[in-house]
This record gives sequence, C-alpha cells and structure tokens, in this order.
Amino acid sequence: MMNPPPQDDIIMTSASQSMAPPQDTRFRVLGAISFTHFLNDMLQSLILAIYPVLKGGFHLSFAQIGLMTLVYQCTASLLQPLVGIYTDKRPLPYSLVFGMGATLCGLLLLSVASSYPVLLMAAALVGTGSSIFHPESSRVARMASGGRHGLAQSLFQVGGNAGTATGPLLAALVVFPYGQPSLAWFSLAALLGMLVLWRIGNWYAHQQRTAKAHKAVVATGLSPQRTAFTLGVLVLLVFSKYFYLTSITSYFTFYLMQHFGLGVQAAQLHLFIFLFAVAAGTVLGGPIGDAIGRKRVIWFSILGVAPFTLALPHVDLFWTSVLSFIIGFILASAFSAILVYAQELVPGKVGMVSGLFFGFAFGIGGIGAAVLGKVADHYGIETVYQLCAYLPLLGIITVLLPDLHHKKA
Repeated sequence: MMNPPPQDDIIMTSASQSMAPPQDTRFRVLGAISFTHFLNDMLQSLILAIYPVLKGGFHLSFAQIGLMTLVYQCTASLLQPLVGIYTDKRPLPYSLVFGMGATLCGLLLLSVASSYPVLLMAAALVGTGSSIFHPESSRVARMASGGRHGLAQSLFQVGGNAGTATGPLLAALVVFPYGQPSLAWFSLAALLGMLVLWRIGNWYAHQQRTAKAHKAVVATGLSPQRTAFTLGVLVLLVFSKYFYLTSITSYFTFYLMQHFGLGVQAAQLHLFIFLFAVAAGTVLGGPIGDAIGRKRVIWFSILGVAPFTLALPHVDLFWTSVLSFIIGFILASAFSAILVYAQELVPGKVGMVSGLFFGFAFGIGGIGAAVLGKVADHYGIETVYQLCAYLPLLGIITVLLPDLHHKKA
C-alpha cells in the first residue's frame, strides 16, 4: 500500500481490530457477507418502494408515509449502537441469522397488513432485523479484510446498495402488478439469506475458537476532546449525506409523477437508475481511501456533489435522470470512507462504531422522511428538492477533520 504524504496526526494500530491476527483478504467471506447485505437491503427497500401502493390502498398522507419511515428507521437506528457495544464484548456469530429472521417476519406481516398500525408494526420488525444485521456483518467484513479495511467495507457496502437499488425494480415488476400480497414471495430470499448467514456464522465462530486474542497498544496523537470533536464532524457529514438521500429514496417517485407526469412504474425505474448509481459508486470509495486517504474521499464525495444537487430542481426530465445518476455515483463513496475513518479514530470498537454510524444514518433518514413529508404536504414536493439541494454544502466542514496516518504497529 502506498504511504500517504506526511500528515499532522498519527494513529498507530494493529490487526487487533479484527478477531484474528493479520491474514490474506478472505474474498469468499467478503463475497458471502456482501451477498447477504444485498438480500437484506433489497427486502428492506421494498418498504420504501411500495409507498405509492400503500398511499393509494390505505389513503395515506405524506405525513403518514413519513411516520412509517420514521418508525422503521428509528427502530433500526436506536438498537444498532446497543447491539454493537454488546457484541464488542461478547461476539454473537449466529445473531446475523436472527436478524434476517426478524426481517422475514416483518415482510410477511407487511404482505397481509390490513390497517395502518399493522403497517407500522411490520416496519418496526424490519427495522429490528436491520439493527441486528449491520453491526455484526460490518465486523465480519473487517475480520475478513486482511488489513485492506477500505476495500472490505466497499465490497460489503456495494452489496447493500445494490440490494437497495433492486428493491424498487422488483416492486415495479412484481408488487405493482400483483399487489400487496405478492410481498410474501420475497420470503424465499430471506430464507436463502438465513442459510448463507448460518455458514458465515460457522466461519465467524471458528475464528473465535482458533484465533488468539491479539491486543496491541494504541498510540494516538489526538486528545479525547479532539477525538470527540472529530466524531461530531463525521456525524454532521453523515447527516448531510443521508438527509439528502432520504429526499430521493422516499419522495423522488412522487416528484417525478407530479413534476413530469410520469406513471408509477416509470417513476420507479428512474429511482432504480439513481440507486444503481449509488451501488456502482460505492465500490470506489474504500480502495481509493486505502490509497490516498479517507479525508480526500470525503471531501470529493459530499462537497463535490453540491453543483449537481443545486441544478437538479431546475432541469427537464432527461437532465434529471443524468444528474440523479451523477449525484448517486459521487455521493455513494462517502459512507465507506467515513466508517473506516471512524473505526481508525476509535480502534478496537468496531461494533460500537459501526452500530453508531449505521444507526445514525438510519435514524437521520427516518427523521428526514418525517420532516420532508410535512414540508411536502404544506409547501409541495418541489419545495423539498429546492431546500435539500443545499445540504451537500455542509461538506465544507471536512476541513476540520485531522489527517490520520494509519500504520501497523
């Protein structure tokens, strides 16, 4: 790996952040955990993708749609740090299977829901599955990284983003033609995910039995106050990214239908284009961050997308599609870089850091959905995109992040 140029602060860590001593990158394990991330996020994205069906069938307002997203996102966000803190002390290899099982139950309940409270219960179950899945699966990715942490996180993240992109496409092809009960067919994907996660759990448990604990002294040039401040900056950057992403994932189809007169299926295909761009862009953030540093990737990913978000509300349908692809592609690489940066900032706390940042991302998405739903009800859906266009300008605070020089002890 190329050594970055001399930088201000030095953090020295070792492979202690994994369960095992340094080893080659386990691409089979990374491929398996990325595949299950694909299945997990595909199933979860169905909730967002079928909003037009639920809005018409249950006569929901934008505010009620926002509340449903809030329940789902907050269930996912509030539990994730707690799961991460617990599993940092007592890793649970087979908890991943349980998390996918909770998603399965939520999906089946959603397929037979007949009232709004039942929809909220189903959303809460799916959120619970997410809260269990993400911290431990992120730990598995780091364990299998062989020291190439950015690459491992990107491979892990691209599975989730590809699943999120596939959800709306499957909704357009299956759920919209055949209705709400067709969601039950997707339980087969959840069962497949549980089988793969059982195999991953076996590998994880084997690592625990055979690997010796490898604890290294961590020397840091950052004070606890500076570390806390830096984490706060990272949280604000995640806020700007996910609040904007929520405006697309929750309301882009409604914007296209109202502003350009598209049908539901056509609008879903445009959403798929955006989410596909997010999946494609995710691959780049981690390995580039390994080579040139996380901070530079964060700079480009968030602040660099601002010109395109500012232009989006003022262009025609063709350029809306083009700009949404560019926005998704550039913005996607930020989260992998932020997550690995935070793991290096607080070494030895992979579960806690992963749960905190995944949880905050879900939580701010839920709050954003509720807030933007209120804005859309009172001021119109177009106002949502005119306001959210300025969020990526928060990327300027990346200048406050210290440079981290990461070496093996």
